[in-house]
Amino acid sequence: MRYLVTGAAGFIGAKVSQFLLEAEHQVVGVDNLNEAYDPRLKSWRLQFLLDRAEFTFHELDILNFDSLEQMWADQRFDAVINLAARAGVRPSVLDPWIYEQTNVKGALNLLELARRNQVPKFLLASTSSLYGLNNQRPFAETANTSRPLSPYAASKGAAEMLAHSYHHLHGLDVSVLRYFTVYGPAGRPDMSVFRFIQWIAEGRPLRLYGDGSQERDYTFVDDIARGTIAALRSTGFEIFNLGGNQPVSILDIIHQLEAILGKQAMVEQSGPAPGDVPATWADISKARQQLGWQPQVPLAEGLPRTVAWYLEERDWARQVDTSDL
Repeated sequence: MRYLVTGAAGFIGAKVSQFLLEAEHQVVGVDNLNEAYDPRLKSWRLQFLLDRAEFTFHELDILNFDSLEQMWADQRFDAVINLAARAGVRPSVLDPWIYEQTNVKGALNLLELARRNQVPKFLLASTSSLYGLNNQRPFAETANTSRPLSPYAASKGAAEMLAHSYHHLHGLDVSVLRYFTVYGPAGRPDMSVFRFIQWIAEGRPLRLYGDGSQERDYTFVDDIARGTIAALRSTGFEIFNLGGNQPVSILDIIHQLEAILGKQAMVEQSGPAPGDVPATWADISKARQQLGWQPQVPLAEGLPRTVAWYLEERDWARQVDTSDL
């Protein structure tokens, strides 16, 4: 089968592309290789895909409809896997416009091209940030997502609604995946696990927002990629949570990383970050029942694998900017 994967050099997109290629599918990857974070991470991920004959890469922006349409000409895709996005709560507070553009208009461009080209399946990456403050945990897909706390969450909610409208009007088969705090080797440097590993390993101050009691449902990237591929089956229109199903406090993550690295963190505490939620927890019963998916990599395995990657790539990974600026 032949898949279009947007955000193919991204954290999740590269892993999804890898697994599809290992299953002997063809992958057409799209990524604009922007500098939202250090492009060396994207280059590192991409190098393992470019060696594969079944992988074709196009450096283009999903906001450019004409370029997408030209790339699409004379090609047939069995599915569009839209993983291209501006991600992260804090950066979206500083620049909400780019989030609206990429996450809403970019998704719309792909939905429209999927409709025009009669693509059988459309998969949209979304976020647990949609659940906000007031929903009961664990979060079920039926919870109220109409009160997002950040432009990032709002933009993803808008994309979900657009996807549903294309399903309703045009019969497009859509799976929406709400990811919960993804971590792993070559992860995003704005996410806590990458930052904490770097800061502890290099003896730098560890910036802790709030008191560290906040809980996150950490999910290893391989599990996320497997769940993404499982959701390529026909669903009509369905939303699925993909999470670790075991929320852990930020302080606990810091302590586990201290133990793995054999070094103590130099914690500098600050106020809560704007737009952050106090806790996340995925109800994954729907993904279990309909996709046959559940996480397989616990933190006790995933964190050491992530630390090992950092130490192996330390010469350049220590230089990756993990500041909020």
